[in-house]
Amino acid sequence: MATEKASGITAYSVKTKTKNVPMIDPVIDVKSGRYIATGKDSEGNKMAAIMGKAAAEEHIKKGNAKKGSGW
Repeated sequence: MATEKASGITAYSVKTKTKNVPMIDPVIDVKSGRYIATGKDSEGNKMAAIMGKAAAEEHIKKGNAKKGSGW
């Protein structure tokens, strides 16, 4: 599950096994009614986080993420 920090979207990195890793240039897509933020960490590893509609819209409104496909 994605959490919110002051700087933007954070998620769990499966490759490095660390929590609350900031996501760089996230894009939020809507797939099957779920809001999924995809991006990369500082090392270039792909990351994804699932969030609710309210959180997704708030991140887009604040400019932390861009709208992707499915909106």
